[in-house]
Amino acid sequence: MLGTNGNRTNGSSATNGGRQPLNLNSLITSSVENAIAAADIYHGKGTTYLHTDNPLSSSDHDDSHAAANPTGAVVPPISLATTFKQSTPGEPSARYDPNSFGAGYEYSRTGNPTRGVFERAVAAAEKAKYCVAFSSGSAATSAVVHLLSPGEQILSIDDVYGGTQRYFRKVMNPRMGINVDFVDFSDNQAVLSKMLHEGEKTKLLWLETPTNPTLKVTDIEKVATMTKRFNANALLAVDNTFCSPYFQNPLEHGADIVVHSVTKYINGHSDVVMGVVCTNNEEVYHQLRFTQNGVGAVPSPFDCYLAHRGLKTLHLRMEAAARNANAIALFLEGHEGVTKVLYPGLKSHPQHDIATRQQNGYGAMITFYCKGGKKESEIVLKNLRVFALAESLGAVESLAECPSLMTHASVPDEQRALLGIDDTLIRLSVGVESCSDLITDLDNALNAALNGNKKNSSFLPGGPASPGKDDGESYWDW
Repeated sequence: MLGTNGNRTNGSSATNGGRQPLNLNSLITSSVENAIAAADIYHGKGTTYLHTDNPLSSSDHDDSHAAANPTGAVVPPISLATTFKQSTPGEPSARYDPNSFGAGYEYSRTGNPTRGVFERAVAAAEKAKYCVAFSSGSAATSAVVHLLSPGEQILSIDDVYGGTQRYFRKVMNPRMGINVDFVDFSDNQAVLSKMLHEGEKTKLLWLETPTNPTLKVTDIEKVATMTKRFNANALLAVDNTFCSPYFQNPLEHGADIVVHSVTKYINGHSDVVMGVVCTNNEEVYHQLRFTQNGVGAVPSPFDCYLAHRGLKTLHLRMEAAARNANAIALFLEGHEGVTKVLYPGLKSHPQHDIATRQQNGYGAMITFYCKGGKKESEIVLKNLRVFALAESLGAVESLAECPSLMTHASVPDEQRALLGIDDTLIRLSVGVESCSDLITDLDNALNAALNGNKKNSSFLPGGPASPGKDDGESYWDW
């Protein structure tokens, strides 16, 4: 029998609205089975992204669902109310609404129906019990750090998003008294040494995999096993932004916490700034929920609506972008204007085997080094026409940037040098445009650099004509 994701099942777990499973054996011919396999290349995830465990539409089988959504609307409404009427003093309304998580509604910072439905949807996508949404990815990171106390320690991967390392180095450490060590997690001995040296003070391990921007891949299960063996009180958090819930689910590999910048792939349309934290740990969840309410860094209902709409097409967008990225990575690897390509899907990638085992696909982020120096990388970026020269990533449109001058300008020079983030490194966020158009665009730009062609005089942020830069750092990077 076929399950909802097109895979064979024994029929014992498949249900149809609470009824007995349908017997489709007599209807499934080999041609139908092949057609189903060709149609559902998304691992059955489309259903998860579109439908949560408690339906939003009214149901004849559960009065609470109908009461929560009496109109039967198939699209969750945007609830803009900041406060909610109570029938009895101190008794929040609508405790029956699954989007209130049993707490009901009293004030929108504390709980909002539109935010609740989005949190439940992301939890389902990430295969988590709980999800808490915040006003940005950085706010989500900060909420995780709020789990720690002064004097405790974070062990972070060395190649980490520029905003994260800036927060760790320049806010968290000097102002909150929480220490941080940056370590290459591909060196198991170095990680173990740090954990043993710091002992019980290490309370959080922070991973990105793949990393931003050099796309290093870490074996999550191996780190989780090491952590539980040598420091059982420490939590393992994984920033899963680059893979999205579609290509990787870190909780399945032993992580305790998963963080996303929703701004990127989950929303996917460059029009929302938001973050989420997912976990299966009930104690961690309650602490995160307390911080969400106490600090108040909550997303707006309208942003939650937009991000939820984006999530519904995550599987479609990720597959299309990843197919483009694979072709582009292969093209770049053979181009004379490129000295090195980093993409987990290439066999030349140092952790290709780990990515193949751990992920459900290789994603749509590519990093490459162009031939020459800063001058040549500027020429490449200035001559792109389909790729937009812009920070951020994960949207339907393709973006290109130079991390050393843009997203990672705040990383100390010596650290960038150790990580290989130099002025020739270009990061691509591959979108869903025509693959041939994207490759033609890159080819033209790379050939312009090889030929010393400086047409298109718009400045590159961080270059001589760019305002607001001082020794490679922007005003905001202080």
